[in-house]
Amino acid sequence: MKRIVSISIFLVFFATVGASVFIWKYYINQAASDSDQEVIFEVIAGKTFHQVAKELEQKQIVRNAQIFSLFARTIGQANKIKIGEYALKGNMLPKDILGILTSGKSIRRPFTVAEGLNIFEIAEAYDKAGFGNAEIFLQAAQDPSLVKYLLGDGPETLEGYLFPETYQITKFTTTRELITQMVKNFDAKFIQVQKIGGQGNLTKHQVVTLASIIEKETGAPEERPLISSVFHNRLRKGMLLQTDPTILYGIADETKKLAVNITKADILRRTRYNTYVVKGLPPGPISNPGKAALIAALNPIESDFLFFVSHNDGTHAFSQDLKKHNAAVKKFQLDRNAREGKSWRDLNKKLNKDK
Repeated sequence: MKRIVSISIFLVFFATVGASVFIWKYYINQAASDSDQEVIFEVIAGKTFHQVAKELEQKQIVRNAQIFSLFARTIGQANKIKIGEYALKGNMLPKDILGILTSGKSIRRPFTVAEGLNIFEIAEAYDKAGFGNAEIFLQAAQDPSLVKYLLGDGPETLEGYLFPETYQITKFTTTRELITQMVKNFDAKFIQVQKIGGQGNLTKHQVVTLASIIEKETGAPEERPLISSVFHNRLRKGMLLQTDPTILYGIADETKKLAVNITKADILRRTRYNTYVVKGLPPGPISNPGKAALIAALNPIESDFLFFVSHNDGTHAFSQDLKKHNAAVKKFQLDRNAREGKSWRDLNKKLNKDK
């Protein structure tokens, strides 16, 4: 009798071991399918591992939710999955799926901020790209507590300090986290700019302010140092800077909305930023300059130019005196033939037509 019991126990043991080996080989050491199609899977707060496993089974990412849960518990990973958005495939092994879910490395999507965009334009792009709300972005960029935390005392907003670059952000990146990343990026780039050196006795905020104007006036990148020289010369002589982008920004500063066109009345409209009526630099940046504009602000080309006017192709005609400048304005701006087909509206029409 004892022998029969021993044999029974022996058989049960081997049956259990055999079943375990089968489960390990068939469920754990094999993918759920041959599909290499990417499936976006989201782990949200509050879900148990078994609930996550059930969803994975339903999406045919794992063969069996219960066995996948048992496997995760056995290797001590069931309580280590992290909130995130992940790219998974049916042909992945369970251990690889677990590795992704416990990594916390959510899918990252690019958000590109072009040089010279201001906070209103960045907020609009942020909203259109589906990353968040434009109004919330603006509120954060103008929040005194966040400004002080990131920049200390002085600047009123984060305008000028949101460094233009492509940022990889996840679905769970908050607006404030993105903005903080942008400002820290600016800090790193500005240290590099300072190492290059430059002239002048401008404060850091004034350098950023001047660079922001240079960036907005730049149609041809190679002209940045020359445009910088014009503004440095005018500042040195106590002349008004008279730069159109400051008019537009002054209106946006008051209305909290982007202005597109400038009227004759706007030129004489007294805002804090309008350099046609306010002497010297405006109180702060009007856009977010890139590294090249920051370098140009500190390193203008030596020239005696005091004026420039657009050639209508992104480049400018530079003049030493008002007489030559007026002649250039007459030639390139007042002559309709010189402007025909070269305005941004004409260029946009042509671009859309060619598509």
